[in-house]
Amino acid sequence: MSAYAYFHKEFVPFSEAKLGVMTHCIHYGTAVFEGIRGNWNREQKQIHLFRLKEHFHRLHQGCKVLKIDLPQTIDELCQITIELVEKCGFKEDIYIRPLAYKSTEALGVRLYNLDSDLLIFAIPWGPYLDVDTAKCCISSWRRPDDNVIPPLAKCTGLYINNALAKTEAIENGYDEAIMLTPDGHVSEGSGENIFLVIDDKLVTPAGYNNILIGITRNTVIELAKQELGLTTVERPVDRSELYMAQECFLTGTAAHITPVAEVDHRQIGNGEIGEITGKLQKIYAEVIRGKNPKYLDWCTPVYAK
Repeated sequence: MSAYAYFHKEFVPFSEAKLGVMTHCIHYGTAVFEGIRGNWNREQKQIHLFRLKEHFHRLHQGCKVLKIDLPQTIDELCQITIELVEKCGFKEDIYIRPLAYKSTEALGVRLYNLDSDLLIFAIPWGPYLDVDTAKCCISSWRRPDDNVIPPLAKCTGLYINNALAKTEAIENGYDEAIMLTPDGHVSEGSGENIFLVIDDKLVTPAGYNNILIGITRNTVIELAKQELGLTTVERPVDRSELYMAQECFLTGTAAHITPVAEVDHRQIGNGEIGEITGKLQKIYAEVIRGKNPKYLDWCTPVYAK
């Protein structure tokens, strides 16, 4: 296996993909990124890239917010990513990071009169939350409102907020943080969306609750409806509802579906993986590895048969 990156419009050895110390995005967070999973299917000897087009569509949308000129089309970005992963030759689960960024080597707080560029790399990466069930806390750090930093775009600078919340949680003995909106409703984790099971329905914070509209979130909503016949209600969620929920789980490209066992030292359900959460975990694990023919359109195989 060799490590490569797509950098300055060509494939280069990973060690040669370096930015100058004055690059604008390093100093001011003027970049948008995506996280894309490549899931290894041992029986097929195949890596399946999950919902590749949806990720690059969101990257394009984020570029509009930061005035980043991204000349590649979504289809071109998909093809570049396939070629990159194939060139690296991975035979394990991987994580792909596209970054569209302000590339001018200049100081000054602005988005105008700056060049843009794109880089993509892929690395082996296992579970983001490497626990069977997560212990969470409500963070003292709140999600910014849309007119502060738009949560709908994966802007690199915004993730200082997530890093503060995650660090606070880990240093206090938890696995993950749950952030609230400025008005005190549940928003999301530091890198995940959140779902509750209440009265045998899925409940998740709405788009206007300062969340990132997650691709895994959308996947879970669709799978719950099609495979389990479950309705998902998108609405404001009160903090206390977390404590009283039958089940709770986190979703994200990196985290997949991670059950939550407790919040603020309050046990969720019986403290184990809930029935609905377990079913969704199993379905999702098969879908992302290309094992469910109904959802093969979501999977992009890398290696030729």
